[in-house]
Amino acid sequence: MRNDRPVRFYLETLGCKVNQYESRALHEAWTGAGLVRVDAPDQADLAVALTCVVTARAEAESRKLVRALVRETPPGARVVATGCAAVVSPQALAALGAAVVPDKAGLGRRPLGPDSAAPRPDDVFPDLAVSGYDRARGLLKVQDGCSHGCSYCIVPAARGPSVSRPLPDILAETGRLLAAGRREFGITGINLGHYGREFAPPQTFWTLLAALDARLDAEPPGTARLRLGSLDPDMLTDAGLEILARCRNVCPHLHISLQSADPDVLAAMGRRRGDADRVSSFVDNLSQEWPLLAVGCDVLTGFPGESEAAFARTREFLAALPLTYAHVFPYSRRPGTRAASLPGQLPKQEQAARARELRALAAAKGREFLARLSRAARLDVALERTAPAVGACGQYVDCRFEAPVAAPAGAIVAARPVGTDGQMLRVVPLSEEGAP
Repeated sequence: MRNDRPVRFYLETLGCKVNQYESRALHEAWTGAGLVRVDAPDQADLAVALTCVVTARAEAESRKLVRALVRETPPGARVVATGCAAVVSPQALAALGAAVVPDKAGLGRRPLGPDSAAPRPDDVFPDLAVSGYDRARGLLKVQDGCSHGCSYCIVPAARGPSVSRPLPDILAETGRLLAAGRREFGITGINLGHYGREFAPPQTFWTLLAALDARLDAEPPGTARLRLGSLDPDMLTDAGLEILARCRNVCPHLHISLQSADPDVLAAMGRRRGDADRVSSFVDNLSQEWPLLAVGCDVLTGFPGESEAAFARTREFLAALPLTYAHVFPYSRRPGTRAASLPGQLPKQEQAARARELRALAAAKGREFLARLSRAARLDVALERTAPAVGACGQYVDCRFEAPVAAPAGAIVAARPVGTDGQMLRVVPLSEEGAP
C-alpha cells in the first residue's frame, strides 16, 4: 500500500501471442494480490513494458515504449522492462531509466521488488497461469523457448532452450477458462514442435492435442474448440494427420512457419531442405478431411543469398498452395545470429519489394478463399462482442452478423454466410434446426 491506497500498475505488451499470454498472467497475478490496473502510465505507481526483439524494428519499438513510459509516469513511479528485449539488450533499456527484469514469472511473484527477482529457470516451466480473458479466445501457453537455432533467429537467445508445460497444468487451465466462459483456445508456444521432448516418457504436440480434444469432448458438441498455434513444417507428420483426422474440436485452420520454399535458402536458414514438399503434402492430405481448410504461412524474404530464382520458387509455391493469408517479413539482420555474417546480404529496398509482392499474392488468394467461404452452408463463429455481433469463424476469418444473436460474447454460434464485405464475411445465425 502507498498512502493507504492500492498500488496502481500499467502494463503494455508488444510482440507475439506468448507475450500476450504472459501479459494476461501478470495482470491476474497482480490484481489477485490487490493491485489495481490503470489505463494510462501517468496514473501508475508501476509501469511495465513487455518487450519484443524478434526484428530490429521490434527492438526499436521496445525502446520507444520504455522511453515513453519513463517520460509519462509520475515522479517516484517505477518503470520495468521485461520480455525478450530485456534479455538480449538489458543495458540499452536500463540506459533509458528502466529497471530491467528478464524473468516475468519472478516479476509476477514480486511486483514491487523486481531487482530481487531470480533469473528464469531452465528446468521448470515459469510460474505463470491464467483463469480468464477479456476476448473471446483464450490462449493456452504450453511451451516456451526453442532448442533448434535457425541461423536468422534471435529468439533462442531471448527465450532459452525449450521448456514444456506439464499436461495436468494445461488441462487445469483449460478448465478454468471454460468456467470463465471462454469457448475457443489458442494453443501457443515459442516452438510447439519441441513440446514434451524432455518428459519421461517423451510426449509430442500431437499427443497433447489429442488430450485437449478429449477434454473438450466433455463439453456439449460444438460449444468449444481448439485453434492451433504456429506449426513448424517438421511437425507435419503422418501421426499429426492421423490425430487431426479424428479430433472433433479443432478449427480447420493451419498456420505454418514456412519461411521459404527454396531448398538452398532453407538450408542456409538452418532449416530442412524438404520443408516445402512436406507442407504441400500435408495440406493436400488434410484438405481431404477438412475441405474448407484455411492455411496461413510465415514467410521471410530477402534472406542473405536469396537469388531471384530462389525467390521465384517461393512465390510459385505460395501461388500453388491453397493459401488464405501470409505473414510476410523482410529479413532483419540480428547481431548475434549466424545469418548476420553470411555473404550476400540484400539491400533493404530489394527485401521490401519482395515482401510487397508476396503480400499482394497472399491478399489475392485470401479474397478467393473469402469467396469460397461465402458459399458455405454453415460456419461456426466465436463471438467477440454482441453489439454489434462480430467474431471469427473456425477458418480464422472475421464475421459480422446481419441479424441479432441470442448468445453471450465468447459463445460459438452456428451461422450461414450471406455475402462479403471487404475482408469480412456477412453472416446470419442458424437455428438449432439449421434454418435461418
